[in-house]
Amino acid sequence: MAEAGAGFLEQLKSCVVWSWTYLWTVWFFLVLFLVYILRVPLKLNDNWSSVSMFLNTLTPKFYVALTGTSSLISGLILIFEWWYFRKYGTSFIEQVSVSHLRPLLGGVDNNSSNNSNSSNGDSDSNRQSVSECKVWRNPLNLFRGAEYNRYTWVTGREPLTYYDMNLSAQDHQTFFTCDSDHLRPADAIMQKAWRERNPQARISAAHEALEINECATAYILLAEEEATTIAEAEKLFKQALKAGDGCYRRSQQLQHHGSQYEAQHRRDTNVLVYIKRRLAMCARRLGRTREAVKMMRDLMKEFPLLSMFNIHENLLEALLELQAYADVQAVLAKYDDISLPKSATICYTAALLKARAVSDKFSPEAASRRGLSTAEMNAVEAIHRAVEFNPHVPKYLLEMKSLILPPEHILKRGDSEAIAYAFFHLAHWKRVEGALNLLHCTWEGTFRMIPYPLEKGHLFYPYPICTETADRELLPSFHEVSVYPKKELPFFILFTAGLCSFTAMLALLTHQFPELMGVFAKAFLSTLFAPLNFVMEKVESILPSSLWHQLTRI
Repeated sequence: MAEAGAGFLEQLKSCVVWSWTYLWTVWFFLVLFLVYILRVPLKLNDNWSSVSMFLNTLTPKFYVALTGTSSLISGLILIFEWWYFRKYGTSFIEQVSVSHLRPLLGGVDNNSSNNSNSSNGDSDSNRQSVSECKVWRNPLNLFRGAEYNRYTWVTGREPLTYYDMNLSAQDHQTFFTCDSDHLRPADAIMQKAWRERNPQARISAAHEALEINECATAYILLAEEEATTIAEAEKLFKQALKAGDGCYRRSQQLQHHGSQYEAQHRRDTNVLVYIKRRLAMCARRLGRTREAVKMMRDLMKEFPLLSMFNIHENLLEALLELQAYADVQAVLAKYDDISLPKSATICYTAALLKARAVSDKFSPEAASRRGLSTAEMNAVEAIHRAVEFNPHVPKYLLEMKSLILPPEHILKRGDSEAIAYAFFHLAHWKRVEGALNLLHCTWEGTFRMIPYPLEKGHLFYPYPICTETADRELLPSFHEVSVYPKKELPFFILFTAGLCSFTAMLALLTHQFPELMGVFAKAFLSTLFAPLNFVMEKVESILPSSLWHQLTRI
């Protein structure tokens, strides 16, 4: 609340400064036009009657020239402001007012306090040379047969898009096949099964492969797509583990005997890691959370180099379910590193831990009176960091937007990642007293800290423009895709555009109807200067004639 009030006062001061700056700029050019172009014989010591006589003798051409010149000046300023805004992300007059004029009005320049953070963000963005719209496998993806298909049976809607399932098929071919599969009949059948688009054809191929041999990948396919419950899927994954572990040990002994064996060992390693991970997820789904945590920790110790599977995100979610916040902090200390790619799970979990320390006693009214404490400031900064990374998450956590089943692939910083995170972590935020209240009071302040979100960043690399297109491919058609909040145009550009259009319209009307517009202009000027005439008459009646004569001479 305190931050919102301060932001409103700063915006109000900026609007006042921009308005006065613009008006003085336009009137300065108009005076130059009158004095140097039209050569109007105005003298400072002329009395008010001569000024009135001059205004009464103006011709319609003068009003055409006046409004046309004002429109031209406004148009030039508008074009310059728009070019400057597109190139630098801020209004030129806004920047001048913030840097030079606001301190005169008692404003506080926040740029200096943010320079260090901005420099850190720039260095972070240089280190993170990642593709803008790279699609990642969802670490917390559901089971097709036991969860996605059950949703389709109940609602009649397809939770997965063809694009998402096609990406999964490509992942399966990459992780579960190799060039030597043609040497083993069961693996050759499964190599064709992963390319099948029809689910029933894939399931039939998996059963055919199992008739030939105990094939680990066949059990994986059946557990993912044929099993209708998590318990059935877990049973099939245990059978896959038995077969996959044997293949892994045999290929491990032959991995250095040639490139063919090396590729086979790499495939068997991927199969074994996938099976163990899904078994841990089955245990988590069935309520055996401590067992799932142990399985995930053992898997991370056994295969520390396979970070592409992001098993630590599954571990974080399970530890939050156990409310083991010290262990969560230990995992974050290892993976929330500047050299590692970020995710919504990392950023928002860090924000949740910071908010947990102060959220139970946080009050917007008390904070507005006394200011934020150090711990509260750290929590707010952590929330701002998380929101800058993915601005779509708060609406799902605050239940301002309905959740759907998460897709099998996500786009980091996109709506798909926000759905995947909130689907599993909303309960953890609700469990921490006051955490959602603190998020509600502070998350929108992030956008005031970023000059122009789509082109500049504060703590991370610039937000990708292509996320909306990719999310529409990943998410089902019945879901309304969340887009990055667009920053509104500066007040000065809107004000200039409106005034330019208004003066251009006046110039056109004056050219078409010169006599009518001349009468209107004289009436407007007479009305505008009527209060000044009244004041001058009162002053003249009060002051002595000799004193008034001396003042007019001055």
